[in-house]
Amino acid sequence: MARQDYGNDLTADILQPGWTTTSDGYGLITITATFKSDAETGTFAPFVRGTPFPVASYSYCASHKGSISWDALGVATLKVDYVGIDPSVNGGSHTNANTSAANGLTADNITAHPNFFVAEGSPYLGAIAGPAPYTKDAVDNLAPNVGNSGPAYLGLNGACFEKINGGRFIGFVDPSYPQYYGKTQYLAPTTSYSGIMYIEDEAQVSVLIELLGTTSVTASWSTFPLLPAWAPTGSGFAGNPVNILSQVNVESFGLIYKINYEIRYSRVGWEIDVYKQY
Repeated sequence: MARQDYGNDLTADILQPGWTTTSDGYGLITITATFKSDAETGTFAPFVRGTPFPVASYSYCASHKGSISWDALGVATLKVDYVGIDPSVNGGSHTNANTSAANGLTADNITAHPNFFVAEGSPYLGAIAGPAPYTKDAVDNLAPNVGNSGPAYLGLNGACFEKINGGRFIGFVDPSYPQYYGKTQYLAPTTSYSGIMYIEDEAQVSVLIELLGTTSVTASWSTFPLLPAWAPTGSGFAGNPVNILSQVNVESFGLIYKINYEIRYSRVGWEIDVYKQY
């Protein structure tokens, strides 16, 4: 039997009841909606990426992706996902950052320890190797011979150097200091923060990318607060900022941009002569 058409001709996509909105708690709003349309004459407008959601209070959300079910009697069912930034959060310019931290220990060269040459104070008890000048060892004692210069030089805890003022670090050569003897590395604390945020303005995305590799003594880079209140900020030794923006990844998401970023924390700090401070 031929199809009999009554009521709405479905040439315009009809939003169906039961559409849902979801907030991630940081300002991102997602909508899942269903539309009915004529399979041949329908406009399929929601399938055009960036189409506003057809309800005024959520028109800031734009279509991101969807699927079509080709039903019986020439009817098509459209299921479409919309995304947007809640205007009540930062004026809708960007979401709040959703940040997590990974903390652990990693092996690092003992000479990179901030307390290696000079005692930095609490919580350390004293310098590991001590400052120069070092003391030349006796012949056939602990330090190896260095070229034709005889025995190398000794610092604190059996630390051995090539020259009186340092030079090449040979190692810890005094077995009466077993906690150091033969050691070349130590376990350094490492912390990295992984975060997600969404930005409306493309130009602001470029600003954030340009900040890659810069350090900060606060929780923010430019106008973007990237660290939560519980994250350590400020300066380490010699005034070096303790946080550096080490990764910025960008993905288009509807008409907004999804930013995945990483920040690395160093208790010592990132040398201001090497890493640009924001």
